[in-house]
Amino acid sequence: MENDAGQLTVAHQETIEEALPGRSMRVAAALRLKGGDEFAKPGSIIEVKFVKGESLSLTASRLLALMILTAGGDAWEDRPHRMRKADIRRGHKGNERITEMLQELHRTLFAVDDRSWRGKKATTLFSLISRSKEETEEDGGQAGWIEWEFTADARKLIQASETYAVLNRQAVLGFRSNYALRLYELGALRLHRRQATWKGDMAALRAALGIPPDVYTDFAQLRRKVLEKAKAEIDQLAHFRVDWREIRQGRTVAEIEFRFEPKGAPEVIETIGELDRHSTGRKQRRDGTIETVTVGQDALAAPAKPADKPTGETQTFPSGSIRFGYDDLFSIGRSYGGGWDVDLIASGFRDHMGERLTKLRGAKLAAAWKGFCESWVTRRGRA
Repeated sequence: MENDAGQLTVAHQETIEEALPGRSMRVAAALRLKGGDEFAKPGSIIEVKFVKGESLSLTASRLLALMILTAGGDAWEDRPHRMRKADIRRGHKGNERITEMLQELHRTLFAVDDRSWRGKKATTLFSLISRSKEETEEDGGQAGWIEWEFTADARKLIQASETYAVLNRQAVLGFRSNYALRLYELGALRLHRRQATWKGDMAALRAALGIPPDVYTDFAQLRRKVLEKAKAEIDQLAHFRVDWREIRQGRTVAEIEFRFEPKGAPEVIETIGELDRHSTGRKQRRDGTIETVTVGQDALAAPAKPADKPTGETQTFPSGSIRFGYDDLFSIGRSYGGGWDVDLIASGFRDHMGERLTKLRGAKLAAAWKGFCESWVTRRGRA
């Protein structure tokens, strides 16, 4: 009886473990509770393959990201999720695009490596959402909602995922290239895993970025239309920079290796500032082609722009130890400092920032400190 009871206990424990979500969903729940623009996307969804080189459009990819952000730590559960259309529109005059994006998510097939019922290698094909509802009221739909459910296969992947990428909502919505968005997600996932590189052949590259096999068949064109544009956007909007190395066999590029490097504190501050600005003129700011505008007399006489409202975030970086009385900063150092002494990293942060450190407050201070911790580990390795 004891053996039977013991076996029942083990079986019961395994059932409980199977019903619990992985680390990605626990982090997603914590970030949702915290609020803000950061959210966790499961690594299993980021690395899912597109069937026959197909890819989601940029707008559909953004909608999927918003769905995962909205569902948060509940994305793995067998239940409907809801979102306001106003949170999707982002300046579009109508809601016809929302209908198109939902239809695209329904019909796009994804593939994952799996095992058959005989234990043989197999490929599972599936869609990400099983059903959706869109309110179709006649007032233009601005106050309307959409509702959707993830498929059983998608929920299984989401539930089991122990890896994740922490993405920024403003960055996701700011990308103008779908390939840049895909590479951004891949880079964020790799940096979280402490794997700063990704390497693959041309077939793997196309699968990772969702580039159809009959598009950009010449590598020089692929470099110009995909890689260079993606790098420019990521370097401007992401919390890291990306570069790549082309590995050749003769004159042919056989493989490519991406390297992702966390930005230093000053660059992180610039990125946060760019994400807070309107997207109009973003490409010109990136290319350094902003024109100088002559201001007329009337404009000079206009009242000055009112100062930003205080946010209540007045904390500055301490001059001494951050172990006591600075829980948020200390927690960031522990989480992203790779096991190094947090006060040692803090000393390096002060030296690196100099006088600029006294001007940082709130979210910008936290982002700059986090970026420095990540770059410290990248340069020195884990302790």
